[in-house]
Amino acid sequence: MKRSYGNGTVETRGNDVHRLRYIVNGERFSTTFHGSLTDARKELRGLIKSGDDGDHIEPTKITVAEWIDRWIALLGRERPTDAAAGEPGDKVVRKRGSVNPRTLERYAELLRCHVKPTLGETRLQKLQATKIDELYIELEGKIAVRTVHHVHVVFKACIKSAVSKKLLRDNPVAAAEAPTPDDDAEVGIVLEPEQLRTLLQGFKGTVFYPIVVTAALTGARRNEILALRWRDLDVANKTLRIERSVEETKKFGLQFKEPKRAKHKRTIAVDPELVTLLCAEREKYLRLIAGVRDGTAVDLSLVRLPDDALMFPNLVGDMDLAAPRHPRNTSKEIKRRVVALGFPGMRPFHDLRVTHETSLLDDGVPVHVVAARCGHDPAVLLRVYAKRTKRADQNAAAAIGRLSHGLLNR
Repeated sequence: MKRSYGNGTVETRGNDVHRLRYIVNGERFSTTFHGSLTDARKELRGLIKSGDDGDHIEPTKITVAEWIDRWIALLGRERPTDAAAGEPGDKVVRKRGSVNPRTLERYAELLRCHVKPTLGETRLQKLQATKIDELYIELEGKIAVRTVHHVHVVFKACIKSAVSKKLLRDNPVAAAEAPTPDDDAEVGIVLEPEQLRTLLQGFKGTVFYPIVVTAALTGARRNEILALRWRDLDVANKTLRIERSVEETKKFGLQFKEPKRAKHKRTIAVDPELVTLLCAEREKYLRLIAGVRDGTAVDLSLVRLPDDALMFPNLVGDMDLAAPRHPRNTSKEIKRRVVALGFPGMRPFHDLRVTHETSLLDDGVPVHVVAARCGHDPAVLLRVYAKRTKRADQNAAAAIGRLSHGLLNR
């Protein structure tokens, strides 16, 4: 039965199934509505009013899965051309707001593995916050809460784009109940000085020793350390430039990229002990190029390393000094020794970075200085990384002791 309501009609097609037909700006539209006849009339009035108000959303049959694929393709298209990005030594320049390949792969992975199987066949315009809540509850029983939170953040950005493209009026993901990760559980382990000493000593004599020491004494990220070149080290001024990192993607393999944010590109002061250690490491490569054995007295001042020579290259195969180590493999090898040394719950590079930052804060280095040194946002540094250690607690107790003595002994 078809009934006319002003500029539209409601045609009952079955039990609580109605076809709504209406006109907006002279153009005819139709959509299917599931519900009572009263609710169908209300929906029709709303559709006609949205046309009058200028915020009408054209009905579409696109599914959530189809929109996810479109969104990922749009993000990939917004990147600059990658014609030469596949070579490890190439400089990758990105437009402001663009997404790097590894991040794009991660977005696609999160949505493909955790959203598409449950909500992929849902019509985009039928997506409901309650169904998204159900998805999150289901996921929390299978994967880490922080991963569920990442799914929420990426999914919300994906559907927000659909709103901006006028495919939806509101973003139902924004109305869903997002799981909140525990920052304290994720921040990692802060090593006390004696623990750090034990850890570093345990790596002595291995190829990973200079890498681990560099991580501990600079607070740099793993992929930043693996992208360091010898030209980044200024021995005279005892400084180290951090201006690139290694990135691994399925499409391009290993390549170098510029920092995501300008604050990540920085020059930091390094201590004399680290400079000495790195100089000894560089001498090994100079001897390698010159074909001179260790311990043989020889003048290496005329030997030059390639301009793109890495501090910690992957010497497997062609002995290419510009070939980067594989980040994940490096972490796995270091993790094995860390566990053997008695630190089973430690994430080596992450926790050495946390330890470096916390130690500086404990010693009274201003937050903004630590943040600049480590390429951090000061607010994030305080919220996540400034963890309490025994030394900090002792300092606090001593300060309170001085205060109480002044208050109680007059």
